[in-house]
Amino acid sequence: MTDEMLRAPAEVKYAEELDYLESIDDGAKPFSWRLSPKMVRLFVLGSASPKGGRPPTPPGPTSSGSGSADGIDREIPQKWFGDRSFVERSIVTLASDRGLLLIGDPGTGKSWLAELLSAAISRNSTLVVQGTAGTTEDHIKYSWNVSMVIAKGQSRDSMIPSPIMTAMEGGVIGRFEELTRSTSDVQDALISILSEKYVSIPELDDDNIVFAQPGFSIIATANSRDRGVNDLSSALKRRFNFVRIPVVTNKKSEAEIVRFRTTELMRRHQIELDVPPTLLDILLQSFADLRAAAASATSDDEKLESALSTAEQIGVLEDAILHSQFFGDTRLRAATLASSMVGSLARRSPEDLAILNKFWHGVIEPRSKKDEGGPWQEFLEGGREAIATLS
Repeated sequence: MTDEMLRAPAEVKYAEELDYLESIDDGAKPFSWRLSPKMVRLFVLGSASPKGGRPPTPPGPTSSGSGSADGIDREIPQKWFGDRSFVERSIVTLASDRGLLLIGDPGTGKSWLAELLSAAISRNSTLVVQGTAGTTEDHIKYSWNVSMVIAKGQSRDSMIPSPIMTAMEGGVIGRFEELTRSTSDVQDALISILSEKYVSIPELDDDNIVFAQPGFSIIATANSRDRGVNDLSSALKRRFNFVRIPVVTNKKSEAEIVRFRTTELMRRHQIELDVPPTLLDILLQSFADLRAAAASATSDDEKLESALSTAEQIGVLEDAILHSQFFGDTRLRAATLASSMVGSLARRSPEDLAILNKFWHGVIEPRSKKDEGGPWQEFLEGGREAIATLS
């Protein structure tokens, strides 16, 4: 079934795994949850079987102390890479009557975490409203099928429920992406849903209230770089628990994320390729150096427009891999990686190109001199050529 979708939602992609966890789950489940909180955490953060995988976690307050880290007889792969406290606080919030707001820089995995939590709790992560300047109150409440209204009048049958209303009726998780990009009118409409847990339908005389069923909650995401676009009111803030997702700075964790996501992308394209560890190190180190340069910059003109997130690293690597497969000799080369990196990060001309040119001369060139004839030298030349082409 997943072969028929360009991108399968988490509950479809990991259906067999979720079925297994549900079959062995004997923990208490809040409301209509499909998995207990511990199993939700296990699904998101992964586990290791006694026969292989990661070594068992030593017995302690966050471990069962049984044969595997979580006492199960098979390995559950890790799907979200971050501090487990963020996941645990998110799960606890969803078990309460408050909404969950995941906030952080672009590319920190907020939407992916929201999707995984929804899949594990409700087996449905597709009840999503995308916040934009054009999002209206109808998108989070309901609208009408005009032809049915003309033919039969307004009724529940002629009403089109929003994804949020559908989540309320089903007692499942609804998602709201990029909350701060929606207008204050939309945000105000969300306050009553989170507070009263029902939606009134004044156009109807009977059956004119939709009550949220037990298990309903909302996971919203917000980009911390959008601060000031449409700031949340204090009333709406009080109805959310905030979980701030930081940018991944640990090189080992970032490498795991890049490998995990890139492997999935290559599988989708049916490409078999091992990314050379040296090239992955070059990519990670280059992004780390660019972040350090951005942190020390004294003005925005000295910073790349790119957020330099882990997600952008994945995009750079995927672009380089596909270029190698389609137009190269199928091997990933440092020059191709450099060209992909420059092409992805140079969004403003000439500002970003000038920043990258300075970076290539001041950082990459000294590294290449210590690695004469190695991948850093090829990376240097590939980047120089790409910058010259775009200039």
